[in-house]
Order: sequence, then structure tokens, then C-alpha cells
Amino acid sequence: MSYKKGRIDVISMGCSKNLVDSERLLRRLEAKGYTSCHDSENPCGEWVMVNTCGFIGDAKEESINLILELANAKNEGKIGNIAVMGCLSERYPGELKSEIPEVDKWYGKFNWSQFVEQLPTLSPIDTPKVWERNLTTPPWSAFLKISEGCNRFCAFCAIPLITGRHHSRPKDEILEEVKSLVSKGVVEFNVIAQDLSSYGKDLPAPQSGMSGLADLISDMADIPGVEWIRLHYAYPADFPMDILDVIREKKNVCKYLDIALQHISDPVLKNMRRHITKDETLSLISTIRDRVPGIRLRTTLMTGFPGEGEQEFEELLDFVKSQRFDRMGAFAYCEEDDTWGAKNLEDSISQEVKEARLDKLMALQEEIALSLNEELIGKRVKVLVERHDGNDSIGRTEFDSPEVDPEVIIKGASLPLGKFVEVVITEAYPFEIIGEVI
Repeated sequence: MSYKKGRIDVISMGCSKNLVDSERLLRRLEAKGYTSCHDSENPCGEWVMVNTCGFIGDAKEESINLILELANAKNEGKIGNIAVMGCLSERYPGELKSEIPEVDKWYGKFNWSQFVEQLPTLSPIDTPKVWERNLTTPPWSAFLKISEGCNRFCAFCAIPLITGRHHSRPKDEILEEVKSLVSKGVVEFNVIAQDLSSYGKDLPAPQSGMSGLADLISDMADIPGVEWIRLHYAYPADFPMDILDVIREKKNVCKYLDIALQHISDPVLKNMRRHITKDETLSLISTIRDRVPGIRLRTTLMTGFPGEGEQEFEELLDFVKSQRFDRMGAFAYCEEDDTWGAKNLEDSISQEVKEARLDKLMALQEEIALSLNEELIGKRVKVLVERHDGNDSIGRTEFDSPEVDPEVIIKGASLPLGKFVEVVITEAYPFEIIGEVI
């Protein structure tokens, strides 16, 4: 036996929403006297908890492969026990239990607190509040999950099947969490939800008369110490327009919006069950840019969904050319079990065609990204310093979300981490820009 008792390894797969759950789990384990350990090369711990992703095929495969690797480590005595939680085990509990008997405990996405409750208490410290967590991100930055679930039921998406209906966290609880994180040094808040646009619709109407999202973000922005608030995963249909006023007027709300559009062709949008048309999408983008001058838009698109012929794909390419999104991701359609699309639409487009279209789309976006970055040369930007690379410092602007967006390389300067600096841009590439401290 090579592991130590009282040590638990929590491995978080998939998205930042999963990461928040893992951080909450770590805080509860700490409160019972357990210490966390993690070594990606050498698994450790009396227990290893895997927080799985079940969104798309590649993510599911990655989660299962990791569990199988841990099963081997358990058989070799490197770790003690294995527990699994999260989206994958929420969706396929019976199948997984029968296929991987080496796992000792199975939990879904929402009952993982039972894992902590079933562990013996080693040295009780305190009783954490429901939102408390131990950050695994840099101490100056945190993801802030404001809701769970989704009511949209897009044809391609299994998320509502996993997480259930949309439900918002109470505003007062979120603000209490923000104040606590600020007191610990967090200055950047990346607000996340499966559907930001629906936040607050299941709560009492705000006295401010604003939408739930605008009311929450406005109050967050007024908390001393909050330097950056960045919004992720808005839904285009029923978009709360008054959030645009908050983004424009509050200096610490980043002029950045992550809004997944998926496609632009009306036949494809209809098949996707996106509840929005091409004209409505174009009008929304125009309104966002008009009401928030200088805003950067990040979107996600899909190739190869049923109904996307060559004409519809060319329409998508023309859309990307004309709109020049500042940030864009894309993926090829993968049929998901039990979704409306899987049940009602024929997945007739070959994987080869899907991937070829994806490559063409991303090559176009690379050209656009380079052009937009070149427009920054000679301009001053505010940068949050995050790490060092040799003699250089690496950071992000307000227009760059962690992990997915470009970084700023500050040449020849070893700057304090977690601090803001003014930088003038001197060079530009598709997915990074280079600058010097002013």
C-alpha cells in the first residue's frame, strides 16, 4: 500500500461548472479533517473521487478511460478506493456500475455530498456554508456558478437530461459568496451557467425592475474589490436586453459576452430547436454591438447537424465572414443518446464531411482572429498577470476568458502575479498578442 490514509484526490473533468462542484467538495472534505492530494502522473489517496463529464462522446470516453486507469492503480495498491460523481454517472448509473465493478461508490451530479457524509470524521474543523469552496484556480480568479439546469431542450444537447430543469441560485447567496471570495483576494469573477439568459426567471421579480441577470450583475459590480466580471453562456432566444446597459455602464463588467449561436441557417436552426431565426440572430448581434460599443463577442458553432447541406454550410461561412467574431469555437455534430435529434433526425452527414467543414470554418476564424489582433498593435490594454515563462510574463485582457481565449505575452518583464498592468501591444498573432509594459 503506497497511499496515506486521510488523503483524498479529487479529479475534475469537463467544464468549469463541474470544477465549482469539485471545489465545494474539497471544502467539505477539509471541514472533516481530510487533506487533498493530486498527482496526474501518480494517483494518490485513500480515496480518489472523479467528477465526470458526460456532454459529448470524446468527453465521456476520456472520463471512462481515467476511471479504468484508476482501477488499475487500485489493483496495484497505489490508491485505496474509487468514487465517481458528475454528469456521466448521473446519466448512465446502471451501465457504469455493471461495467466497472472496481469503483467503490457511485454518485450523480447532485448527491455527491453523501460521499462526505459517509466518511468518518478525522478532526472536525467547522461546518461550511453551502457555497463555500476551496479554489483550484489562481487565487485572484474564480468561476461563479449562478444556476443549474436548462429548459431549452435543444435537439442536439443532453444537458437537460443530465441536470434537469433550470433553477437559479438566490441572489443574496451569490452576493455573499462574492464578498467572501473578495476578502480572500479574488478580483476576477467569471460568471457561468448553462443558460445565463434564464437566470432569475424562477425567482421573485427584482424590486429594481431589471431582469434577474441584470439585477444580479449590477449588484455584484457594486461590491468593493470586484475588478472584473465576465459573462459566459448566454442563450440568444429571450435574451435579457437590459444586461447590455449594465455591461456598458459598469466599468468592472467586462465588455465581453459568451453567447452560443450554433448556426445561422433557418432550416438548421429549426432542426436544432433553437427557438430563434436568422433575422432575429442578426438583429440581436447588431443590438448588442450598438448598445455596448467595443464589446467582444465569443460564440460557439456546429458543423454537420442534420439539414446542413452545402448551401447551409456556405451560409454559415458567410455569416462568420460578415460578423467577424472576436472569439469563436466550433465542433462537429455528434449524436447524443435520447436527445430529440437522435430520436427524430437522421444523422446522414459523414464524419469526414463534418470534420472537413469544421476545419474550413476554423481556418476562416483564424484569419479573422489575426486581423482583429493586428488592429490592437500600438494600443494600450489592461492586463491581469497570471504566470511567468522564462523572462516574460503572461496575462489576459478583459476580453479574454481563462483557458479558452488568447493570452498577452509581456516581453522581458517578471511582473507580480495577480496584479493589473498597462501594456502597449507590439505584435499580433491569431491566438496571442505580444506587448511591453508602459
